[in-house]
Amino acid sequence: MRFTDKTTLVTGGGTGIGAAVARRLRAEGGNVIVMGRRPEPLERVAAATGAIAFTGDAASGEDVRRAVAIATERFGGLDVLVANAGGHGFGTAAEMDDAAWAASTRVNLDTAFVSARESLPALQDCRGNIVIVSSLAGLFAGPQVVGYVTMKHALIGLTRSITRDFGPLGVRCNAVCPGWVRTDMADDEMKVLIDQHKLSSLEEAYRLVTRNVPLRRPAEPEEVAGVICFLASQEATMVTGAVVPIDGGASAVDLPTIAFAD
Repeated sequence: MRFTDKTTLVTGGGTGIGAAVARRLRAEGGNVIVMGRRPEPLERVAAATGAIAFTGDAASGEDVRRAVAIATERFGGLDVLVANAGGHGFGTAAEMDDAAWAASTRVNLDTAFVSARESLPALQDCRGNIVIVSSLAGLFAGPQVVGYVTMKHALIGLTRSITRDFGPLGVRCNAVCPGWVRTDMADDEMKVLIDQHKLSSLEEAYRLVTRNVPLRRPAEPEEVAGVICFLASQEATMVTGAVVPIDGGASAVDLPTIAFAD
């Protein structure tokens, strides 16, 4: 019960990794506020776990301040922020127009920056911590996703800057970089592969994208949640500024030697 009497705000908390984090935190005794723009999935997570659902945009300072106020009023403070909200950013640098670039910036980078900025005063009071959900795309570049890759790289810079500035004030900040994870968003990308390669199922598509990953499979949301909750817990009190891949070993693979395995 590592999170007894601890309160966490999870952005993007209605589905996928965010929902799995909420389930794990509640199972370990924590108070949880799940935040997102769509009320229906938030209410489902709240009904299943006992978390508090808060409909709001994590890129809006006003909305995040309201969520932090709920944590303070209901539970006496905020101990952890899991900045998980994110989205797509498709296209090359020659293709993305200003509107698409701005949308990718807002959903992937602004959500983490604004939620961190508005949470930091409360986190300083509790000597709490932040876990930012970046991506393997924050370490390497996938094809034709310049917005997503750029913003996920920027999240690592945000993590390190918060670490540098707020460590002396008792606040830790770490980032995780998941590879392929079975989520609704990843399923949608698998459907593109199914059409491109004339595959028969999502399972076949996931096997294709992980064929050169050492563990040969995608992660489950619960596996990512386990790492996030470790970093957020008192077991990791000397860990800050870390960037942790959760990728089945993908980042350990030397791309130029893949042909020798084939």
